[in-house]
Amino acid sequence: MQYEDHITIPTPEGVSLDLTLAGLGSRAIAGGIDLLLKAVLVGLLLIVMFALLGADGAIVIVPAIGMTMLVYDVLFETLAGGRTPGKRTSGLRVVRSSGRPVDLTASVVRNALRLLDGLPLSYLPTIVSILLTRRNQRPGDLAADTIVIRDRREIDRVRPAAPRPAGPAAGATWDVSAVPAEDLATVRAFLERRDGLAPEARTRLAAQLDGALRPRVGGADEPDPERFLEILYDAKRARG
Repeated sequence: MQYEDHITIPTPEGVSLDLTLAGLGSRAIAGGIDLLLKAVLVGLLLIVMFALLGADGAIVIVPAIGMTMLVYDVLFETLAGGRTPGKRTSGLRVVRSSGRPVDLTASVVRNALRLLDGLPLSYLPTIVSILLTRRNQRPGDLAADTIVIRDRREIDRVRPAAPRPAGPAAGATWDVSAVPAEDLATVRAFLERRDGLAPEARTRLAAQLDGALRPRVGGADEPDPERFLEILYDAKRARG
């Protein structure tokens, strides 16, 4: 039985992204790290509650613990690119099954279910589901339409594969107004994952994106497809 696998996700632009699914082992490590951090937060919460409420605080202990664990996961997943501290350490992140970033609703759904199929049931449903589903999804992933992928590079910023000299005016004269946000997300996905692609796949995807987006960019004068995508991404983000 495979604990990890690769999936290919087609984008609206006709470009396919190859993603590596996280397996049971890496997810267990990430979950263990997060569980330790949650335990620390819960411990601090209990100290504060009993200091302020005394014995009366016992009434709300269980709801408070559940809310703390839920908020921990949701905040990190929605504000840190799908990565809790455990996922960041293990090189993982959660995304929608389309490859798009996880949103608030999906994160709440997948993590609310974790409160039921996680610690209360000794993670048995989670383990069985990850092993038996085609995309290594636990029950929360199935309900929220999310997957967990391996992503060892920092994704908060896009970096070129190798440093290239570029003047401060690179792309300043380009007209990128016709490039929609959806296409920019596809460019970012490629730039984030290109180092993990096979050389021929990387070249092919860069060329496909270049061919789809260059006609929409006025004044583009960079001949190299990857460098064109880098400049396009920076220019579009700089102009909002």
